[in-house]
Amino acid sequence: MKEWKSFDVITRGQGMWLIDSKGNRLLDGVASMWCNVWGHSKKELVDAIIGQTRKLQHSSLFNLTNDQAELLAEKLVKISTGMNKVFFSDDGSTAMEIAAKMALQYWQNIGVKNKTRFVTLENGYHGDTIGAMSLGYIPLFFSRFKSLLFSVIRTPTPHKYRMPKKQSFKEYENFCIQKIEGVFSKNDNIAAFVMESGAQVAGGAIIYPLGFQNKVSKLCKKYDVLLILDEVATGFGRLGSLIEYESQNSIPDIVSYGKMLTAGYLPLAATLTNKKIYDAFLGKYEDMKQLFHGHTFTGNPLAAATALANLKLYEKNKLISKIKKNTQLFTSRIDEITELNLVGDVRHKGMLMGIELVSSKKEKTPIRPEKSIHKRIFVEAKKHKIYLRTLGHIVLLVPPLAISSNELDFLLDGTIDTIKKVTKEL
Repeated sequence: MKEWKSFDVITRGQGMWLIDSKGNRLLDGVASMWCNVWGHSKKELVDAIIGQTRKLQHSSLFNLTNDQAELLAEKLVKISTGMNKVFFSDDGSTAMEIAAKMALQYWQNIGVKNKTRFVTLENGYHGDTIGAMSLGYIPLFFSRFKSLLFSVIRTPTPHKYRMPKKQSFKEYENFCIQKIEGVFSKNDNIAAFVMESGAQVAGGAIIYPLGFQNKVSKLCKKYDVLLILDEVATGFGRLGSLIEYESQNSIPDIVSYGKMLTAGYLPLAATLTNKKIYDAFLGKYEDMKQLFHGHTFTGNPLAAATALANLKLYEKNKLISKIKKNTQLFTSRIDEITELNLVGDVRHKGMLMGIELVSSKKEKTPIRPEKSIHKRIFVEAKKHKIYLRTLGHIVLLVPPLAISSNELDFLLDGTIDTIKKVTKEL
């Protein structure tokens, strides 16, 4: 932190732009941490917040409900194939904690006491709370907390850029599937398999090959293992589909949503499950089958009203169709980015792009300069009027979903110029 002498103070947001206290404008290239959909100060969303504020600001879901939470739950079930019930929470980490607790207690409630283990993909990320860190363990982020985490079985991720040299990508994908099946077949104590849906985002924008997630879901059914999908960062259009697991043909037992659920305007997350899971928690009071989990702001009506307004905008503006057009613009610039000296690989799907920076293209060595590559990219990007962040040696482009083609071109131009300038410095 000694490298950071001061911080820009953002005081306003206008469309896709952030404006600081000195009037400087930055194009929001990371959607304010991957959650912004329509840009900032979108009238319909602001109106929804103000309108709900006049009626009900918050009411507990303990022994009660509220109209906005009910309406949103109905909407989420309607758009989520195979899901029947909704558990609201505050953020993605919490939504995944709830998913894990649901899965574990489900087996206990139906009398299967030995199913207590979780299997996850290497390089996955599911949040920063203790349980979420256990499920999605990235050493750079979490190694200092390893003693606090519960044991998880991890299987390899089909990562095309970083795979054994002697295998084709198809062979490596099959190897990854065989590893999962090997774990399932040798262990009858697996409660659930947990994975991000469609791609690993924080792990470096690792896009799964088409069909991989479907194969995982079939293995879960074959071996009676619950499938938990994390769509906190990948759902609601980020990868090009409203509900990513539907495009992956892999209906889960439990799925978590967050980030773009409220277009990034208020904290809200949701964990959805099917009737089979829900029914296992029903019983007499003395059975103690209920899920002892709750939050002060669960089902907050302000957040729920905002999410409802957000989902109406998706339909009204045909956002998913527009995302597909911007996806083509991303694709058209890949070769140009790949040719840059520091760039080893470019991975892209929908409105997500990961640019892996290396010191050697041949050896694929991750760049490790003496001073933070993160700060170098951030500072140089500001000169090009864009807000960029890196995760390790990966530059992630995760713009607001409704960004215009001109603004997306501006972001890509600025990113390319930023990498060129940093290359010269190094």
